[in-house]
Amino acid sequence: MGRAALSIRWQGDAGYGMATREGILAETFLQLADTIVDDFDVIELLTMMSGRCVELLDAASAGILLADVRGILSVVAASSEEATLLELFQLQNEQGPCLDAFRSGQAVVHANLADESRWPSFARAAIEAGFRSVHAFPMRLRDTVLGTLNLFMTEAGMLSEADVTVAQAFADAATIALLQDRAINNLQQLTAQLQDALNSRVAIEQAKGTLAERAGIGMDEAFELLRADARGHNTKLAGIAVAWSLTRSPRARSTR
Repeated sequence: MGRAALSIRWQGDAGYGMATREGILAETFLQLADTIVDDFDVIELLTMMSGRCVELLDAASAGILLADVRGILSVVAASSEEATLLELFQLQNEQGPCLDAFRSGQAVVHANLADESRWPSFARAAIEAGFRSVHAFPMRLRDTVLGTLNLFMTEAGMLSEADVTVAQAFADAATIALLQDRAINNLQQLTAQLQDALNSRVAIEQAKGTLAERAGIGMDEAFELLRADARGHNTKLAGIAVAWSLTRSPRARSTR
């Protein structure tokens, strides 16, 4: 699909407005570049990136996996609950394109999941979730692979060459942001930092689930309330999640 002149109703720092694809791309890479000089929330950054993939590319959902200190992948960000569940399915069953992309350091594509697949259980689960094709991109810098960026499409087919280029550029830029955080200069420091991000995600998932249950809302809406509260208080998502869990009286409700 040609998207050079695409306009999107988009929420930036100044609120909602019409933005071109090029403008949103520029804003996204600027936000990634800002991590070089500013402390940043890893979970929020990767969540933003997964959402931008859906806004800018021919993808219905996106998810991001990162490896812990033992090289075991976990879900750290996703654009929807469906993507989260499908990523978890891959991890629990130890099969899927995202795992292959991480292990090989190469992009993995399945253009039609209804065709014969080397991940039959994953293909069935993806189709049941409404997806028909998948692209998985390694988050890598030279020989270091931190995780994967994964795009799920509701129609069979390949992403355009331009969309593939953008997706891999997002994955590479996010990898650089993670590698330079707090002047990380060796793998041990890096894995410790990523472990902190994965631990934060656990707290966020717990708070999200509890908020969804108590407020009678969906998981996606609960997560957006937590994100809005974190932005409103200029703090990290994990801090909001822990505070909410301790007080059991979420300030996030006041943002509804």
